[in-house]
Amino acid sequence: MGHGMFLTHDNKIKWQWIGWGAILTTVLVVSGIAWFDKPVYLFLRQFDCWLWRLFDLIFDAKMWIIVSFIVLLVFYIKKSIKSKPRYRNSKNQPSLMACFNDAFDKIRNSYAFYVLCSVLVASIVGKLLKIVIGRMRPVFFEALDKTGFVPFSTDWAFNSMPSGHTFASFAGLVMLGLLAPKIKWFTWTLAIIIGVSRVCVGAHWPSDVIFGAFIGMVAADLVKAGLRYYNSDREDK
Repeated sequence: MGHGMFLTHDNKIKWQWIGWGAILTTVLVVSGIAWFDKPVYLFLRQFDCWLWRLFDLIFDAKMWIIVSFIVLLVFYIKKSIKSKPRYRNSKNQPSLMACFNDAFDKIRNSYAFYVLCSVLVASIVGKLLKIVIGRMRPVFFEALDKTGFVPFSTDWAFNSMPSGHTFASFAGLVMLGLLAPKIKWFTWTLAIIIGVSRVCVGAHWPSDVIFGAFIGMVAADLVKAGLRYYNSDREDK
């Protein structure tokens, strides 16, 4: 398995790099809000096309979770066919916990489980930040020449930062790149394209995408490190 932006080859988190990454992201986000968001947004809006609308559907956070879960379910069924599920505990009694442990043992090393966990972590953090920050979406700028923030709003119109498609796609695609380093160039490139497409369709500001990308990358690296540590520790017991 490969290393990530904040993860070494031996699965250690580079906390100092995360710190510097957070500082750089903060500087870029603040600079975007104060300066470059509007000109970059207006420039990228010229490149709106049908393909980005397709991306809007395919790479939604909910779609990432649904597809990952379905793939994980298929993987579990295939493993169960090869290895009969254990539904009984050590006393040979039917046990829900024994069933859960058996299912978890079958899926915990699968790529789909890593991707699902990564996207879930990024989505939980990202969704909370969307509500707390409450940034107006660019539609207000285009229609009313208005920008601003309405903190602690659950309304879609005020949930622009960070970009949901971006943090979910970076979490999923960066994780796939970590698990299969040979396709890392493709997964990272696709993640960047997805992020840029969110500005092209008028759904997000550039700084929303930058913030979402950072959340997704950190989520992927932390989840991979945590699951690899947990799985190796479980196998040693």
